[in-house]
Amino acid sequence: MAEALITLKKTRLCCQICGELFRNPATLSCGHSFCTQCILGRLDRDERKQRACACPECGHRFASRPRPIKNTTLADLLRDMERRGGKRKHPGASTQETASCVVTATSSGSNLCVRHSRPLDIYCCTDETILCAFCASAEHRGHTIGNVREERRRRQEEARETQDYCESVLAGIIDSIQRHHMSVRELIRRQEEQAAAQVEVSLQTLQGKMEERRRRDAELDRLAQTDSDARFLQGWLSMQHLYEKDHLHPSQEDSENPLLPFEVTKRAVGQLGEQLEEFCDRKFASICQTADSGEQQESEEESEEDDMQERCEASNTQSHGLSRTSRTDPNVEPKTRAEFLQYACDLSLDPTTAHENLEISAGDKEVRLSSIKKKSPAVHCPQRFLHRKQVLCREGLQAERCYYEIEVEGDKAEIALAYKGIDRKSFTIRSAFGANANSWSLDRSVNYSVSHKADSVQLTACPSQRRLGVYLNFTEGTLSFYEVADRMMFLYKVEATFSEPLYPGFWLGEGCCIRICDLSLDAL
Repeated sequence: MAEALITLKKTRLCCQICGELFRNPATLSCGHSFCTQCILGRLDRDERKQRACACPECGHRFASRPRPIKNTTLADLLRDMERRGGKRKHPGASTQETASCVVTATSSGSNLCVRHSRPLDIYCCTDETILCAFCASAEHRGHTIGNVREERRRRQEEARETQDYCESVLAGIIDSIQRHHMSVRELIRRQEEQAAAQVEVSLQTLQGKMEERRRRDAELDRLAQTDSDARFLQGWLSMQHLYEKDHLHPSQEDSENPLLPFEVTKRAVGQLGEQLEEFCDRKFASICQTADSGEQQESEEESEEDDMQERCEASNTQSHGLSRTSRTDPNVEPKTRAEFLQYACDLSLDPTTAHENLEISAGDKEVRLSSIKKKSPAVHCPQRFLHRKQVLCREGLQAERCYYEIEVEGDKAEIALAYKGIDRKSFTIRSAFGANANSWSLDRSVNYSVSHKADSVQLTACPSQRRLGVYLNFTEGTLSFYEVADRMMFLYKVEATFSEPLYPGFWLGEGCCIRICDLSLDAL
């Protein structure tokens, strides 16, 4: 009777997942029971695949993950069967030997199911398990079933496609970096040519000065040997005037550093390299984590890409202690010229601040560097720039938003905004626009550059338009420069904290002329 009872129960008290007698049986809310380890493993797999948890026997789907409850009655019955029917197989041995066809095939190296001695030629796509035909029909009813060979072919094809795609993307990235590498090399080559030309000009200028100095020394020797007092005094006064002129008007070339563009490029490329390396490390770590977990993080990736784009744009224009820069936000700042003109302000040049060699005309709207040196000194004004060919406007800008345009004729000019307290008497570069803490300057020559506190950022844009636009948002602390044509071409934006009114100003090179545009009448 005991043997009959045991035989009867063994046909009914088997777990539908592993096919063996229950081990620590647990029951779901639908009423079906399974081994605790088996049902927890199945529920974990459903969650990893992000699908609804379901009963393996009846297919009932649960709104949330069910909590299996220990079936004490069934566990007691199994223990009673063991006592009556003798020793039960060790659960661990049963699991390793018969719980899964995959385990059997892997551990034994055989292509046959140990339980049924049938070929392992069936693949359950639902449970991602290799089975024989009997296992599939008995334990995987309602699952998506396929062929092992076909599944292997499909997986290999997916792997090849993924590899080809990744290689094509990485090849494109490498190609892009190589193109930028060539662009940087070309930029350095141009800077080398400009620096060499500048050094050559400086050398010729120095040789000319040495010749002039030798000529003056010879003249002084002749004066020292003359017997005529009148001739000596006349010659002495003439030589004294020449030496004072050299002292008061040092040449601009003496203060220019031909190696500055190389330093700017070196620092900018170094910052970009550090940011790219940091971005790649973080991005590839995220890719590996995503691939291992099988989860998609598209929103996080998009936010990281936006953050990287913003930092790369900032690295194109940030260097040497200048404030962070970025393109204007079209949702906040004006974008079209018509929108900028809403904040147009009327400016006029202040002749009392102009260097003695600057000529102001057209109702204080135009300034030109005179090619003829004045014989008599200009009227003394405490506001005048003594040694720099610079001029300020009368109006100090402090409104929330201000915009003005100027037209430049000539090769070299500086468009600046400065505090009223900028140095105007110094012999050194300290009084130059952009060389101190009291001014910001856009330098226009072969290329554009922006300067503040003697730190310069070389822009990639080259001058293509005579007309330039300057937009100041005093409250937000932003200063933007544009080229003005059929559309506004953004050049640069500086962020700073402005503590007092800013006065527009200009520096003019040889043969240069700057005109303040009347925006109430002027149109492109």
